Amino acid sequence: MLSLSRSHTRRIWRAIIEFQMICEGDRVLVGFSGGKDSAFLLYALSAIRKYSRVDFALAAAHIDMGFDPEAQPDGDRSAPERMAGFVSGLGVPYLVKKTNIARVAFGAHQKENPCAICSHLRRGALNRLAWENGFNKVALAHHRDDAVETFLMGILYSGQIHTFRPVTFLDRTGVTVIRPLVYFKESEIRGAVRKIGYEPPRSPCPMQGASQRAKVKGLIRDLTRENRIVYHNLFKAIHADAIGELWPPVATDREMRERHKAVFGRIIRDARPEHDETRD
Repeated sequence: MLSLSRSHTRRIWRAIIEFQMICEGDRVLVGFSGGKDSAFLLYALSAIRKYSRVDFALAAAHIDMGFDPEAQPDGDRSAPERMAGFVSGLGVPYLVKKTNIARVAFGAHQKENPCAICSHLRRGALNRLAWENGFNKVALAHHRDDAVETFLMGILYSGQIHTFRPVTFLDRTGVTVIRPLVYFKESEIRGAVRKIGYEPPRSPCPMQGASQRAKVKGLIRDLTRENRIVYHNLFKAIHADAIGELWPPVATDREMRERHKAVFGRIIRDARPEHDETRD
């Protein structure tokens, strides 16, 4: 029987209503990786749809990355069957898209950031699958910790202040990406998944625990252990009203030449001796 605690239901509905994520008649495709976050999201939306006055369609989609489970030290060959059984138990349709993303992103020839490439290709495959099957919304399981980590990663690794939005409209496909778990911490989701009795399969990703995100997650955890206000302040900082005093943009070479000319040209003009009419 599908059921959510009052606390979980309240936070899911807060996100849906505050950011206008789901409307009457929407067709929502949940990105289901098999992990705890996407499993809880699928379960929660299934429970909400059962009792909601808002009528919306729901389905799950898994992007098969093309990893060979037998090539992994702890490969889990039963994962596809367990995942399909979980989705079937919720009574929602299940789409599976096979890809070669693992070979493209993690091949020996790949010298760029494999995580960024993998994420980009996986999102593209999911959004295209939604568009091809008539879904206007794609639900992703990013939670509050993900938003905070993305914010700090942007500062540390790209020199930009940004994170993902709870709702994002994609112009190319006309699909809207929603993130209903933005008010959940990862630890809360971990506890909720244990209660619903789902055991996530082991991740076949070779970067598991060694990515830039994992390092930032560890940094935030260590700093928060020293001072609990660190995490709270990072979450506050991702909101637009948190922007304080910042430096102006770095001047371009052209702007510097113009400013150089303006400053030193004026100094030279001011330093020239005035014309002496008595010498004429």
